[in-house]
Amino acid sequence: MRARPFGKLGWPVTGIGFGAWAIGGSWGDQRDEDSLAALNRALDLGLTFIDTAAGYGDGRSERLIGRALQARGLRGGRNGRVRVATKIPPNHPGSWPPVAGERAAQRYPEAYLREQVETRLRNLNAETLDVLQLHTWSRTFNRDPEPLRVLARLKQEGKLLAFGISTPEHDQNAMNELVRAGLLDSVQVIYNVFEQDPEEELLPLCAEHGVAVIVRVVYDEGSLTGKFTKDTVFAEGDFRRNYFSGDRLGRTVDRVERLREGVAKASGGAEPDLAAVAVRFALHHPAVSTVITGIRTVRQAELNCSYGDLPPLSDAVHAELKRHAWRRSIWYGG
Repeated sequence: MRARPFGKLGWPVTGIGFGAWAIGGSWGDQRDEDSLAALNRALDLGLTFIDTAAGYGDGRSERLIGRALQARGLRGGRNGRVRVATKIPPNHPGSWPPVAGERAAQRYPEAYLREQVETRLRNLNAETLDVLQLHTWSRTFNRDPEPLRVLARLKQEGKLLAFGISTPEHDQNAMNELVRAGLLDSVQVIYNVFEQDPEEELLPLCAEHGVAVIVRVVYDEGSLTGKFTKDTVFAEGDFRRNYFSGDRLGRTVDRVERLREGVAKASGGAEPDLAAVAVRFALHHPAVSTVITGIRTVRQAELNCSYGDLPPLSDAVHAELKRHAWRRSIWYGG
């Protein structure tokens, strides 16, 4: 898989990353044996970037990653071969995402951040975290981003090599001001064929300031693979059961079918692999460092990693994809 620079840090990371939410839970039943097999297959195929979080199975995802890397002689942090990004959620009580009236230092106080960092280190079997991200944010926090000053101190202390923020689901431009001020090493953003807002301001800003861009939700929670039908049923405990509730699944399937037809026409009539098209859309932008694809099986590891070697989209297909922007981030609220 082709490598891309991780912002101004310059780390070579594969354009395809391992999204480790599902191996922690919330996407249906998942056996640890299957998760470890998927992780190892992706690593065998050359993947060098993994994204996880404290909230993915209350550390289960992190612990599995730590086990996989340890078995390969790769302790997390500073190994220089496989980079792992993890996330800390805001503390309780409070809203997700944070709302007006809450302060950054309330939701991410220093003692809490330090405690969380030590837990992440233990789970990942690491002496240093490659990338630590705050799992959500609010524009109002930009007025006094005290947690970022704490993370800068933790970086100086050698607890982490880089830090960033994962955007709130409803606002992909929430951290533009922080990027301009040079306060972040990375951002994690929802960017896909439907959610194209980051192209207008955030991605160009990141390119200008050398901030790494980690793309999430490239498949729109699975719809952009083209595999859903109006009769698809998500199991109890599967995050998508809520995301695609009511008439949402039917509306989405209709949109995806129009997308399929448009891409087929723009590419000369060939039946498109929509998952491959979705990934290449995100990788088309030069500011993007890596695209984290959700992986929970060996087969998914093989499919997603194969997309990292595909050629860029043609101008005609890319122009067609631009027509399908569809803003509906409010869906994350249920």
